Amino acid sequence: MKRRTFALTALAGTTTLALAGCGAGGAAGNEEADTVIKVASHLPPMTDVVTLAGDVAAEEGFTVELVQVSDNVQYNRLLADGEVDANFAQHGPYMEAFNEAHDEHLALLDGIYDAKVGFYSKAYDDIEQLPDGAKVAIPNDLTNEGRALAILHGQGLITLPEEAGFEGHVDEIVDNPLSLEFVQIDLLNLPSAYDEEGMALVYSYPSYIAKVGQTPADALFLEELVDKRFTISLVAREDNQDSEKIQVLRRAMTSDAVRDFLEDEHSATLLPAF
Repeated sequence: MKRRTFALTALAGTTTLALAGCGAGGAAGNEEADTVIKVASHLPPMTDVVTLAGDVAAEEGFTVELVQVSDNVQYNRLLADGEVDANFAQHGPYMEAFNEAHDEHLALLDGIYDAKVGFYSKAYDDIEQLPDGAKVAIPNDLTNEGRALAILHGQGLITLPEEAGFEGHVDEIVDNPLSLEFVQIDLLNLPSAYDEEGMALVYSYPSYIAKVGQTPADALFLEELVDKRFTISLVAREDNQDSEKIQVLRRAMTSDAVRDFLEDEHSATLLPAF
């Protein structure tokens, strides 16, 4: 086969953890200073990065509080409503879609890592084994849908319009030689499709597919051309992105300690982006 190149509900289950105590750092001497930085995040390793950044921020006299949420809606709603100072759980296109849909003003800051995304199969070991009419589970949100389809295009399983890039949609597929049947599922629920009878391919992120014991090493194929628009990034609001707290957080999130952690502990699932 020819190869081409080319996510507010109630805050149920949310936990808040104090990650670092205020020390004698940059905020010392000002009793009125707000030195608590609240950061919403979702799953490891994103939550781990926030925890480690809290250790680094403590050196400047700031406390980072992790507000751990249970879905891909809460972290943006909390940030937009001013309940947290920043979040770390998404890429730029997802944030932009939220801004557009809700008329909000979240701001993309530093890219932290690129997740190794791809397609997994419980039934097949080789792309050539895929049968006609095979079911393929992809995300139901537009930004991740386009990314998933671009990967399939790169593998020669479908053809997208030349101008589609990472923004294609199922109804724009030009050629589908295997008559693949697309099943669009919420990003968080995609791993459950892995064990579903008759599901040939499932798109997922490492953090999610780990729920069914899979890693990128187990993928049938991975994304080959990484678009930096999909880097998992620190996000704040336009009205606070220049504040001292956010500058401290940015330095902590892009510190050598965080980079070393990503490289030493998570090289199988991601690539540092700074």
